[in-house]
Amino acid sequence: MPASKPLEGRIALVTGASRGIGAATAVALAKDGAHVVLTGRDVRALEQAEDAIHEVGGHATIAPLDLAEQDGIARLASAVASRWEKLDILVIAAAYLPTLTPVTQIEPKQFAQAVTTNLLATQALLAAFDPLLKRSGSARVVGLTSSVGSQPRAFWSAYGSTKAAFESLLDSYAEEVRKLGDIRVAIVDPGATRTAMRAKAYPGEDPETVKHPHVVGERIAALVAEDFETRHRERVVNPA
Repeated sequence: MPASKPLEGRIALVTGASRGIGAATAVALAKDGAHVVLTGRDVRALEQAEDAIHEVGGHATIAPLDLAEQDGIARLASAVASRWEKLDILVIAAAYLPTLTPVTQIEPKQFAQAVTTNLLATQALLAAFDPLLKRSGSARVVGLTSSVGSQPRAFWSAYGSTKAAFESLLDSYAEEVRKLGDIRVAIVDPGATRTAMRAKAYPGEDPETVKHPHVVGERIAALVAEDFETRHRERVVNPA
């Protein structure tokens, strides 16, 4: 008998899909049957993610995108609407980590990039894809956060403050659409995961001591197939 594919026929968009958790999530969604639109700035890395999806028998479309580019998100939404007319799953995995530094020494350009990527782009994604999510009938929005968004930590303020605002934005959107259809929003903290961002923050850490991104990706794929309550929150831990 063919393997069960709980996301068969569903359209998913994953930001930050070129590597790390975004790429792992895209592969997991495609393996479960979704057609995944891969977005990110690195075309070659997106192609590698697409190859990984093909290896598991999945299907994907590459859509190179710089989230900071003016009107880029609106153009992407228009392209998705012209091909599929709906969006069932939106995973916001792209993020920018500024240099860890005291509040008084935050580098303005890096902070501006973090605000743009982690917060302003999130609002633009929700605004642009809201009509397509409402056409789904059972849309799921998943935002990847960090514990520093709710638990401030020394030297992490530039990143943590954007993630705190990111979470507030997603929670507010969840409340606004709660009675307007079956759009459900989840905020997922991946916890310690073997990514380039993690290596940048903890350069002396042995990557073998933290979980692989596919653990997070597989959990997100399973979550979007569930009938969870909106404003769902969870932290991904290593499987037993």
